[in-house]
Amino acid sequence: MQAHSGISVLEEAARDVVKLNPQDNIVIALRDLEAGEQPASAPVPLVSSVPRGHKIAVAPIQAGANIIRYGQIIGQAKCDIAPGEHIHVHNLGMGAHQQDYAHASANTPLSALNEGRTFDGYHRADGRVGTRNYIGILTTVNCSGSVARFIAEASEKSGLLDSFPNVDGVVPIVHGTGCGMSGKDEGYATLFRTLAGYAQHPNFGGILLIGLGCEVMQVADLVGGRPIRADGALRYMTIQNEGGTRRTIERGLEELRGIAELANQAQRKPAPISAITVGMQCGGSDGYSGITANPALGYASDLLVRHGGTTILSETSEIYGAEHLLTRRAETVEVGEKLIDRIHWWEDYTSRNGGEMDNNPSPGNKRGGLTTILEKSLGAVAKGGTAPLRDVYKFGEMIDKQGFVFMDSPGFDPCSVTGQVASGANLIVFTTGRGSVSGYQPTPCIKLATNSEMYARMADDMDLNCGDIVTDGISIETKGEELFEMLIRVASGNKTKSEELGFGGVEFVPWQIGAVM
Repeated sequence: MQAHSGISVLEEAARDVVKLNPQDNIVIALRDLEAGEQPASAPVPLVSSVPRGHKIAVAPIQAGANIIRYGQIIGQAKCDIAPGEHIHVHNLGMGAHQQDYAHASANTPLSALNEGRTFDGYHRADGRVGTRNYIGILTTVNCSGSVARFIAEASEKSGLLDSFPNVDGVVPIVHGTGCGMSGKDEGYATLFRTLAGYAQHPNFGGILLIGLGCEVMQVADLVGGRPIRADGALRYMTIQNEGGTRRTIERGLEELRGIAELANQAQRKPAPISAITVGMQCGGSDGYSGITANPALGYASDLLVRHGGTTILSETSEIYGAEHLLTRRAETVEVGEKLIDRIHWWEDYTSRNGGEMDNNPSPGNKRGGLTTILEKSLGAVAKGGTAPLRDVYKFGEMIDKQGFVFMDSPGFDPCSVTGQVASGANLIVFTTGRGSVSGYQPTPCIKLATNSEMYARMADDMDLNCGDIVTDGISIETKGEELFEMLIRVASGNKTKSEELGFGGVEFVPWQIGAVM
């Protein structure tokens, strides 16, 4: 297997277990193992049965001693652990978390690839390129959400888009906030960035913005007397000014037709690979995530960066314990410090809200073999490959640098992806071990399975199986190249499984920060 994200992975993939780094005092089960078995690379028979993806001690570990995976600390032993014992929540805990950040000490640039590769996309007036050509009905507040859906449903029933073959569809973007909040705090600024990002997104050929009229997030503030879209394909209204639901629907349909006439003028044309921006996510992770799908995505991320493209790593609460691998790759000391500032913000945020950074992994993650947030995070950062970290952005802040970047977000997947889309991601790649299902209009989402068993069980939802890295000996490089080619095909119009299934109607989830009043 290939090294990824600064984690040295040992070239070893036995049939029963795998040791990921020479320094590790554990191995990972590659199949369900029974008590009394003695798999290859294990020094003694197993004390108890061990599920696939879980950890097994290969050396005596004293109580309080570090347990090592990927050559990194994932926690401390709660008690003495003998070789052959199953290691999990019953005997592995997380102590004090301190790291040497060594800012910008290992930020070696990747060699550029000038192969002239292109994809077929929608060129926008602001210079960006869309991978889809939707019309969005964007709402300022929950109170206008139903009317936005009514307009979208009416447009479908009336066949409004039948005359506009270049338009992919109408997407209502509705949410549960926009009022009952301060109009000048961090939460307001975050929502403002998110809505503005969607209004300008290159996968939208036009936007209809709808408010109720009396909410905190005012339409007038979003529009602000400035052209949100360089192409002018934005119309706005409030339900109160229009005279209620029916009149707003009637006016909305009129405006949609005008927007569709503009959006329909766009046609797919060749664009450089550098115009692709990928938001990278993992959800329903398991013990295989950091071995298969995440490092394969990391390899594809490096390929895209070498072609001039952009990849976004997020989920700040799920890099906790591995942030030192990213700060070392920071382009400058200041970029590394920006990341640690967000880590400290999260430590305070969780503390004052009665949470803790180690409230993760989830129950499903633990069933899949992940025990502490340190272990989960070390696997999660593998999605980021090896490229230098160019910058760190706030949630929904527009990405203005090409290359590998980080965007601050919660680990809650729909919320994190919402921020990445607002920041400009025109593709999403989502790795999953337990079997996550979702989609994120207007941005297509490619799903990667970390293990072959789940892929076989949920093939209708998964776009690519990475479990064959373990089951069939496929290299991470080969799988990463396969994913890279899939990115180009999907960017050019090939539908993903989540698009075919119709996902995207409920996955817009802005990050709510602050008091609801």
